[in-house]
Amino acid sequence: MLATDTLLSFFKETRKHSEALCAPLETEDYVVQPIEDVSPPKWHLGHTTWFFEEFILKKFAEGYTEFDPDFSFVFNSYYESMGKRVVRANRGNLSRPSVKKIYEYREHVTRAISELFEADSTPEELHGLMEIGIHHEKQHQELLLTDIKYILGNNPLLPAYATFPMEYERESHEQDWIGMDEGIYEIGHKGDEFCYDNELGAHKVYLNAYEISNKLVTNGEFLEFIAAGGYKEFSHWHAEGWDWVNTKQVQCLQYWHQVDGRWHYYTMEGLKPVDPEAPLTHISYYEAFAFAQWKGCRLPTEFEWEASQEYFPWGKRWEWTESAYLPYPGYEKAEGALGEYNGKFMVSQKVLRGSSVATPEKHSRPTYRNFFHPPLRWQYTGLRLAR
Repeated sequence: MLATDTLLSFFKETRKHSEALCAPLETEDYVVQPIEDVSPPKWHLGHTTWFFEEFILKKFAEGYTEFDPDFSFVFNSYYESMGKRVVRANRGNLSRPSVKKIYEYREHVTRAISELFEADSTPEELHGLMEIGIHHEKQHQELLLTDIKYILGNNPLLPAYATFPMEYERESHEQDWIGMDEGIYEIGHKGDEFCYDNELGAHKVYLNAYEISNKLVTNGEFLEFIAAGGYKEFSHWHAEGWDWVNTKQVQCLQYWHQVDGRWHYYTMEGLKPVDPEAPLTHISYYEAFAFAQWKGCRLPTEFEWEASQEYFPWGKRWEWTESAYLPYPGYEKAEGALGEYNGKFMVSQKVLRGSSVATPEKHSRPTYRNFFHPPLRWQYTGLRLAR
């Protein structure tokens, strides 16, 4: 567990970073919600602040004055046990509270947390909640970036957000296959460093021999899939994926556009020609599975990924795996509202491993289990082949 002064510095650093991510935005950008999965930037700023107020200040800060009683309703996300909340799809209807008011809210809560931790002593339980709150805000920093990209990438003017050179950075090494022997491997988080409850329960798994690519699939490889009619051939797809392709009329990856007969994609720096050597991104599980089938390969399981991750570089893309998001042996949900953090989502979702160019510092580790529904692709998702 982090020392009090270290934890407070970590908290302040995290709070400043969230606001720095929003610095390139115009006021109008803060309130847009193009689809239900994307939340307005100002909602992220308010929700991460509500988390500290609700779970820490109201419980531990004697004499704390709540900033605005209505904010518990406005900024609760999915915590059923915390009471009523604005329906997720309606977050874009919140013209009030204003952006200015939300920044005042952030300042109020940040100051109160600082004062709480500058007191003589703080209970151990508070330290644990603070670490969860900090990493919760870091999760939302990644969502802030990807939601901002969706908001601007669906603006007809395709405006740039900011300089973001690592977004489509190439992997410089040559593609090769890493051979892994059959055997028993230990999976899950070990040690005292922070992790989420869904990583706990270190356990052994038996894996057959397999090979995994040391390199992510590139845009150029996916262009070959498109040119070969990959979106038109049912045999590559799950039935559910094929229905998605036809219902949504999907013909390319998220943010891809044809301009004068050439493929371009929207980036944080604006519209650019597709770089065939860069790792692809914004791909659904359905598309990842179909591409792997077309290549005569498959997606690795999350256990195969974790067992082999030390042998290849990772961190540019969240990597789809073939594993369903399920609890590890002996999994126990935390008591109270925080028990809703991960456990209740363990149905109908796929695990992604690694991290992405949008993942903030000090928030990635080999045991991290991200999870999304199969059709979603607004995150920086990619894939690594196995066979």
